[in-house]
This record gives sequence, C-alpha cells and structure tokens, in this order.
Amino acid sequence: MPRGDGRLSHELDPQRPGPQDACGVFGVWAPEEEVAKLTYFGMYALQHRGQEAAGIAVSDGSGVVVYKDLGLVAQVFDEPTLASLRGHLAIGHTRYSTTGGSTWENAQPTIRANSAGTTIALAHNGNLVNTTELARLARERGMDSDGSTSDTALVTMLLASRPDLSVEAAALEVLPMLRGAFSFVFMDENTLYAARDPHGVRPLVLGRMERGWVVASETAALDIVGASVVREIEPGELIAIDEHGLRSARFAVPEPKGCLFEYVYIARPDTSIAGRNVYSARVAIGRQLAKEHPVVADLVIPVPESGTPAAIGYAEASGITYGSGLMKNPYVGRTFIQPSQTLRQLGIRLKLNPLRENVRGKRVVVVDDSIVRGNTQRAIVRMLREAGALEVHVRISSPPVNWPCFYGIDFATRAELLANGLDNDGIRRSIGADSLGYVSLAGLIAATEQPKTRLCRACFDGEYPIELPAGNLIGKHVLEGVGRRVADHAPETGDGPDGAAVDTPEPLVSSPGARDALQRP
Repeated sequence: MPRGDGRLSHELDPQRPGPQDACGVFGVWAPEEEVAKLTYFGMYALQHRGQEAAGIAVSDGSGVVVYKDLGLVAQVFDEPTLASLRGHLAIGHTRYSTTGGSTWENAQPTIRANSAGTTIALAHNGNLVNTTELARLARERGMDSDGSTSDTALVTMLLASRPDLSVEAAALEVLPMLRGAFSFVFMDENTLYAARDPHGVRPLVLGRMERGWVVASETAALDIVGASVVREIEPGELIAIDEHGLRSARFAVPEPKGCLFEYVYIARPDTSIAGRNVYSARVAIGRQLAKEHPVVADLVIPVPESGTPAAIGYAEASGITYGSGLMKNPYVGRTFIQPSQTLRQLGIRLKLNPLRENVRGKRVVVVDDSIVRGNTQRAIVRMLREAGALEVHVRISSPPVNWPCFYGIDFATRAELLANGLDNDGIRRSIGADSLGYVSLAGLIAATEQPKTRLCRACFDGEYPIELPAGNLIGKHVLEGVGRRVADHAPETGDGPDGAAVDTPEPLVSSPGARDALQRP
C-alpha cells in the first residue's frame, strides 16, 4: 500500500514545507447507522487537517477494534474494510504529527485495555506541552510504552491506569493534569466521549443526527454526514454519550483562547468557528488588507486555493479586477513518486503554472495566506515576471509569522521564519516583489468578530496563553529522546529512537474480545 507523504495540498516546494495543519477528529454514536462509513466520510471532510495517517476505532458493545495505517483516508480504507468495522459507535482521526514521528505506531486512534477489561481508544487534535511530566507519571503507574511516542498515547495510558474508576471518572482525574491544546474524541465499548482543553485552542463541535450524535473538529464534517450543528464543546468540558443520552461535566474553568490561525488558513472555508463563517472572515480580511495596503494595479489574483477568499475581498474593496493568474495541479502534493533532480529544480512549476495571457503586460496583486520561509512567494514572483507581468505586488492575509506554535501547528523553527530576521522591506527584497503588505493584527482580529482576549495570537505576537516548559523539554520528538530520563529504574525491552526504552509493539492492540477481528493493512 502506498504511504502518505504528509504534504499539504497547498505546499508548493516539497523540499521546504510550509505550516502544517493540526489533526482532524471525528466521533459518532448512532446504533442504527453504519458508523464506520459515517466516520470515513467525516474524516474525508477533515482530510485537509492532516495527511500522514488515518484510522478508525469502532465498537459493537463487546469489543473495540482499531484499523489504521499511514496514508490518506481514501488510501487506508476501502469498502470491504469499512464493511468489516461494525458497531454502534466509532471515532476517527486524520493525522499530521506534532508530537512523535510519522510512524505506524503513532497513527491514531491509540488504544489501551485496562486490567478491568475495559478498552479505551482515543484521537487527539492539538499538542500537549507537559509530555515529559506525563511520561514520568505513566511510568510511575506501571504503564509501559507500546512503541508509540506521541502525547496521545500517553493520555490513553493514563486513562487506562485507573481500572478502579469508570472511564468517565478517570477522564475527570486525568484531564486537569494536561497542559497544552487538546480536542479529544475517545470511547470505550459503550460510550463516546469528547473533551476540550480549558483554553479551547483547537475547535470541536457537537452535532445531532436523527438517530444519534456526532462530534467533529469542524462543522463542515457535520454537514457531510447530515448532522445539524448543536453547539461547540466548551473549553474545559467533558461530554459523554451513550444509551442514556448526553451528559456534560466541567473539569476546568474555561479561559477561551481559540487559535487565530484557524481563521487564516487551517479550517475549511465552509466551516464556522464561534459562530463566524470562515469564508466570510477571509473575505473580510481581504477587504481590510486592501484598505491598509492599497496599490495601483490591473489584476488581483490568489495563490490557489488558500488565498482565494482574501483575494476576492481585496478586489471588492480596491475596485481592481479579480481574476485567475495561477493554475494549480491538485495532484502533485499527493504523489508517491519522487521527481528527478531536473524536475525538482523546477520546484513550484510542478504545482503551479501561470496563465500567461492573463498576466502578461499587467500590474498584478498576488494574495496569499501567510509567509513562513518565503520560498513559495519568491518562486511565484519570479514565475509571474517570467510570464510577462509588469509589476508583482504581494499581499498577505495574516500578520508576519514571528513565533513557532506549540499548540498543534508545525511551523518552521523561529530561526527559519523569514519575518524573524527581516523587516518588511527586507522581506520584500528577499521575495523580489515590487511591494509587500501584511494585514495588521488588529485588522485580522476584527475580521474574526471575536475579542482579542478570546484568541491565541502566539505565532504573531509571541504571547503564549499556556505556559511552556523550560529548557528543551518540548518539541515534536521530545518523547523519542526522554525515555531513559523518565524511566531510570525501568527495565529496557528494546532500543527506541535516540536510545529510548520501548516495548516491542504488537501489530495492533485491541480489547481481548476483538483481537481475532483485527487485521493490519
């Protein structure tokens, strides 16, 4: 089976990735429905949030089965596989790794059975920042790694470490211990759970079906399965859904800090966040951008598709004609055949090609969502000039990205961020544009229709709402290098990355009653 390349559809230079998405989670409790297929289509709607791996856990009341692999949703699952996943509740996950490498063991949902015979499967969108503390606690409770090195697996282990408690009670004990961003969907044999961190950094919404309930990262995933939006899962809230209905509990005082970058790029345009349609927000950002950075030009074009709504807004507010200037090949970012050196040198041309007749002899405004390293914009400007554009003016629908994200988006390191080392004119010269304008932070916030105090703006202003650990105890691969540090007295059962002690993993983990039904793809 082909493996996922982990690259986003908008990534134009395969050797230098831009900001990578958070993951997508989906859960459904619907006894009279084909829950695996509903989960598949929900994950399909969330594919933009992660392309490294996909997985589904399902229960029929007697056991939990997980099927997962590296790759896109449509590559991991087919009709026979989905037909074999029978039950009344399910959860699903599309992954981009923010803690733990892109390996099969780190694909989600993670799963763990406790000593009382209850099985817990869990899927996570976000990123925890106290993983070393959690790893130490898991060891103290006698929980050994199953080969995974993700924060998600740690949470699953901690939930399973209290067999004397119900899963719901264990969750109310464990959730307050977690620091960072998390939107969880998890399950046991009979109940669907969902929880969101006290700051609500990552989105999570509740939907109602005629014969069941749905939880998902975005409202667009509810739409695709025919569920109506009920409300957002509140920050600091745990919900449980079973045959007795839906119940809610608070495990922390809410301090809302929703991710501002969701409005800029991550979420689908047809999603709503905090009651604000994302497409409308992006058009409003474009209008604001035109007010803040006007220019005399003949044509406004987007970098497809991430810059399209903002480009429409810019054209509306400026009165400049909107049109297409770049054609995108949507399949290049999904290829599993590496280009030759000759083709690799063409870089962006594998992904975008200019419409020469549209841009030749014109002063062009190019609208994109963000600049990280600047490689994409540099290549686009050069390509448009080669196609005959007289002037190329770059407009960006977010402020300069100056700081890395530790809450679920895998930006470049701060040293790699172009805006960290250059002022606006320095960036303009670096990418070769005639002019460059970013929307202001105040303008971006205004477009979301949310107060500044309810938004996480850390990647733009460096104000992190959740305290970060000191030293080097943070980062994507932190758990792959701390195994020995948190388990000085634990027996080693294998040699993991960077010398970490790990157990030899089984092909898949399930509850005892479901083991015979498991198969590795």
